[in-house]
Amino acid sequence: MNLISDVITYIRRIIKSPSNAEISDALLIDYINRFWISDVSARIQLFDEKTKYSFQTSPGVDRYNMPLYNVQTEQGSQQINSYPVYQGFLSPCYINGIPIFFETEKKNFFSNWFNIVQNMPVVAVGDGTAGPYTITFPIAPNNTVPLNPPIQAILRGHVDMQGIIATGSTQDPPIGTNLDLNIPYTSIDPAVYFTSTDATGANIVVSDSGQFLTGNVNYGLLMNQVPLSGSLAPFGYTQLFPGYSTTLNTINYFTGTAVVNFPTAIPSGVNINAQCYYYQAGLPREILYYNNTLTLRSPPDRQYLVELDAYLSPAAFLASADALQFGYMAEYIARGAARKLLSDTGDVDQFNFYEPLFIEQERLVWKRSQRQFTSTRTQTIYSQGMNQNGYGYNTAGGTIY
Repeated sequence: MNLISDVITYIRRIIKSPSNAEISDALLIDYINRFWISDVSARIQLFDEKTKYSFQTSPGVDRYNMPLYNVQTEQGSQQINSYPVYQGFLSPCYINGIPIFFETEKKNFFSNWFNIVQNMPVVAVGDGTAGPYTITFPIAPNNTVPLNPPIQAILRGHVDMQGIIATGSTQDPPIGTNLDLNIPYTSIDPAVYFTSTDATGANIVVSDSGQFLTGNVNYGLLMNQVPLSGSLAPFGYTQLFPGYSTTLNTINYFTGTAVVNFPTAIPSGVNINAQCYYYQAGLPREILYYNNTLTLRSPPDRQYLVELDAYLSPAAFLASADALQFGYMAEYIARGAARKLLSDTGDVDQFNFYEPLFIEQERLVWKRSQRQFTSTRTQTIYSQGMNQNGYGYNTAGGTIY
């Protein structure tokens, strides 16, 4: 049993449905995928799914989403939309081969790397119009053109993984001449703000969007934040000048220069303020994994190889001729898919009869992983081996020669 067609045959024996006319192969493949993609990783953590995730950083970019599978099409033309390639990340982590710290708690991470907002009270003055205003940050980075390390970085806005899924594409970050308004505001984490007040005294806020200009991904597209209806409603966003395809309403993160059009006129003499996060970029020394996003500190000043341990989310099976990745799981997958189908059809007697056999197969599959996980001794303070704390042999400051 090493093909999906074999698993389908076994499912048919369990559910007592030999005919493709009664229950199609395409429907059975859908049940197989629902069990394989959604259930298995939640029920048991397989050693065979443990792998390495690696990527190269980009200069000045501090946040990286977990990658997504492309949309997949099952037999029968049913689509499986994008879902994460990995179930999650864990230590050990390396950057250019150097061990670094790995955090999953924002409190701990930002206690080491303060996210201090640089508040600049007056970067421009209103002239009675909505703009455009050409604004250069007073702490503008002193970077060379073309870019070469060392560099200073104004951190950029970010669209998280759910926002990427909402675009209908796996392009990360989103790039275009206009904002993609399919991205929900809850998936946008701005890092640059331009603020002022209009003639009525109301706040006017323009921020970056985590989306970037076609042709130069160092230009962030700006968005207008507007309050939604309802006193407790969070802030949403609208596009500035839809269809206006220029570099207006952008910020260059490496020069600190922005061209801003506000949604309403800024009265003459009224201050225009700015806020940002500003860092000297360099070799990252710590990673935060939160909201399916990897955040690096310091932000990288060049390309670095990042390597982390990860658990793979299995890819879907799309056709009956597909081979199983791990042949020893064939009966487990068949019984799991049949179990879901029997549950959906309400065949309680058959479900209860086969449940002990399903549990038996799950234990047998898990036993293979157990043997691998237990083959390594559990570490103690006396047995952490070479290079404890990143230095020497079980010492805080030893040197390896």
